[in-house]
Amino acid sequence: MHNRDSLQGKIVSILLGLLVITTVWNARTPTASATNALRPQEETKQDPFLARRHLYEEIGALVHIPWYRLAAVDQYERTMTPSSKLAKPDGRLTRLSIIPPVWSGWLNPEPEDTNPVSISLFAGIGRDANGDGVADPTDDRDALYTIGRYIAGFGYAEDDFQIALWKYYQNDRAVHRISQFAKIYEAFNRLDLFDNAFPLPISNLYSYKDTWGSSRSWGGFRIHEGNDLFAPYGVPVRSVCYGIVETKGWNPFGGWRIGIRDLNNRYHYYAHLSGYAKNINVGDMMTPGKVIGWVGSSGYGPPGTQGKFPPHLHFGIYRDNGRSEWAFDPYPLLKRWESSEKAQLHKRKKTPSE
Repeated sequence: MHNRDSLQGKIVSILLGLLVITTVWNARTPTASATNALRPQEETKQDPFLARRHLYEEIGALVHIPWYRLAAVDQYERTMTPSSKLAKPDGRLTRLSIIPPVWSGWLNPEPEDTNPVSISLFAGIGRDANGDGVADPTDDRDALYTIGRYIAGFGYAEDDFQIALWKYYQNDRAVHRISQFAKIYEAFNRLDLFDNAFPLPISNLYSYKDTWGSSRSWGGFRIHEGNDLFAPYGVPVRSVCYGIVETKGWNPFGGWRIGIRDLNNRYHYYAHLSGYAKNINVGDMMTPGKVIGWVGSSGYGPPGTQGKFPPHLHFGIYRDNGRSEWAFDPYPLLKRWESSEKAQLHKRKKTPSE
């Protein structure tokens, strides 16, 4: 009996000791209130990009991670969020979503635990960054600080960053996409990188209609995963977005083609080019309207095959959901970009006379 009481006493002492250590450790955690970094809600309403940038920089300074890496993780999670949920005004700046067992600890009997002490005892990654005594996965600062602290635990080099991403997502595709997003943010040093341009200059002769889903027979039966924009040889082909060159080279179906990934996790595919603009390589950054090549009729054969069809640009868009990638009809976007650019051109022509 005495031995059992003694054993229980030791267990209680150990748990109390862990509780004290954890409490002290959490008390040392830098908080937003300590840095006076709370931003007014008005800033979020007026300029969400500015509010998010401030948050990334604030948390990045605490965990010693560049802001653009935190921004890349958040943007990747944003692209994984259903559009219906994105449209819902929930007041959040970030879209980080950490599953309960990871946040609270896999052995934690309370999956929705928000107590920083018990979360730490069960080896959960959730942390309180606000100093309010609650580690809330739906709180922007708590969630971003938790992710940042987790990533920083693997080191600060690019390779360490990618290892941390793989450990967290267990998905090579996620690692690649987030690394691409980080490079885009780093290169442009801004968050508002969602402007678009029409793929052909508005002033040139061209024609197109919605050819999505029509049948194709060369190389086997398949559907047309894009729209054809017919134009004379040599008409410039332009990037429609801010993004990073993901692929470049010959494809038997698309001929000389190039692929650009944007921050919406969309892959923009340009095919049948007659050639590429100089000094464009995989990994290069693109801006809306930047010339990437010229209209041609390459494809449907070995490298160099030309002239099996009239000159045109095949333009397609593929969406990534983190597990697979699929094509969707780009026609509505093409019409929107064309209309917007025509309106801007008309406005510029009208301004001098006014």
